Amino acid sequence: MKNKFFTGLLALVGVVTVISSCSKKLEEYNPSGLTASTVYSKAVGFESLVNAAYSYTRYWYGKEEGYSLTEMGTDIWTNGSGDVYPQLTTYNNLQGNNTNALDLEWNNFYAAINLCNTGISNIAGVSDYTAAQKTTREAELRFLRAFYYWHIVETWGGVHFSTKPSDGVITTANRAPVDTFYNQIFTDLQYAITNLPATTSDYGRATIPAAKGFLARVYLTRGMNAQAIAMSNDVIKNYGLSLLPNYADLWDMTKLKNKEVVWAIDYSTNLAYNDLATGTFPTGHSRGSNNGHLMFGMVYDQVNTAILIRDIPNGRPFNRYMPTLSLLNMFNETDDARFNASFQSTWFVNKAATGFAIGDTAAYAPKVAVATAISNAKKYTMYDVSKVYGSNGVPSQRKFYISLKKFLDPTRTSVAEAQSARDAYVMRLAELYLIAAEAEVNINKPDSAAYYVNVLRTRAANPGRVAAMQVLPSQMNIDFILDERARELAGEQLRWFDLKRTGKTIDRIKTQNLNPDAAAYIQTYHLLRPIPQSQLDAVTNKTEFKQNPGYQ
Repeated sequence: MKNKFFTGLLALVGVVTVISSCSKKLEEYNPSGLTASTVYSKAVGFESLVNAAYSYTRYWYGKEEGYSLTEMGTDIWTNGSGDVYPQLTTYNNLQGNNTNALDLEWNNFYAAINLCNTGISNIAGVSDYTAAQKTTREAELRFLRAFYYWHIVETWGGVHFSTKPSDGVITTANRAPVDTFYNQIFTDLQYAITNLPATTSDYGRATIPAAKGFLARVYLTRGMNAQAIAMSNDVIKNYGLSLLPNYADLWDMTKLKNKEVVWAIDYSTNLAYNDLATGTFPTGHSRGSNNGHLMFGMVYDQVNTAILIRDIPNGRPFNRYMPTLSLLNMFNETDDARFNASFQSTWFVNKAATGFAIGDTAAYAPKVAVATAISNAKKYTMYDVSKVYGSNGVPSQRKFYISLKKFLDPTRTSVAEAQSARDAYVMRLAELYLIAAEAEVNINKPDSAAYYVNVLRTRAANPGRVAAMQVLPSQMNIDFILDERARELAGEQLRWFDLKRTGKTIDRIKTQNLNPDAAAYIQTYHLLRPIPQSQLDAVTNKTEFKQNPGYQ
């Protein structure tokens, strides 16, 4: 999709969120005289609405707040020293008033819902659309409404729900049952599947396989296993999609648009179109590019500045997140190419100095413990596992560690560049294989589950290690599936939903102690996030619309 979004008309007509977070009385003034009914009666105005409806995906995918809500507080990631949302990472005093990530996502996803509702309600009146154009655009808006509502209901539970547009400040909120959300999600996705095109030349727009793939994910979430298997197979077999032969190629900036992508957020290579404004859309435009490249890197530029300085290939490290020891231990890197394709363990000299040449090893973080005598004999700095994690798995320091490199962007033009043109994968074909595998486990068909898993493990095998990578039906259970999803999808903004869907959040984090940082604080009520306090303060029906249970 083109990455320049038309926002002027939207700002003028004053489309607002479902529930305003401003508690003061507002006096609205519209000097243009334009209204939604006039702007959206023409194709040019309506196209701006549809483009804007897509733009809100950029508040979640490829953004720090979205990573914090989806990857942190799970069994596979914990906080580096630069984490700015530690409450989400550890559940320590997580409330609705102590992280603006919750406010940002709530406000903008409800703004997106209202925009979709507005479009669906007004599309019949667009005078210069053909009937086919109306159907396609409505299908896109229904797909997006389902997409946003899924994120809302899975994050916060049965909160405010509406399919009607609001034009002005609404000060009351309702509490709809979770089933109400899902009934609408299913209805909207079925409409989208029936009316979307199978392909698009405007990359990033919704298509039939995108809607079917997302529906497979929703089926799995709701325990509809047979439907999840059938829908996954439909996408796998019928739309010309295929796994890339080499897992590492998924992260190559020159190969982002490939046949494994079911749907992605298309960030422009022209960074001017990826506005860094942080205000609420439409005034905030598309709110910057992908910033995943900033989040997962250790501060390599603080190891030894005489020989290793910040450069473009190694990234600009914000040091937000580090892998749990359990995540690292899920990989057998001898057999599985995904470890070295996903993680960086070695940093090389990029500044010559006495005793060091460009390209020599400057820092090394092996997955195993190394004897002190061996470590001390090396001229480079070593951060073996015993120098990063204590025996209980709690990090002993949070600055130097094995780092996720999937999202690094060597095409950035300067070492200080915070923006990346990397597309954010929302769904790729590998997830459909894993959805089918999990559903097969759920209905006690381990043979079929192993088949789907082995397709991915064959692709992931190091040369000569295909046989070693194959798994047996007897190995198929939910914990294995979750481990495999971690190996395949780590960092791709799915993990919190995976644990919640499988009922494994408390077990994996606390009982199995796979994330000891979070294990100390997590409670069952954390399976829902707290509603932002600003939202609770703004509503006038406070006795009906209350905070989620467990949060004070």
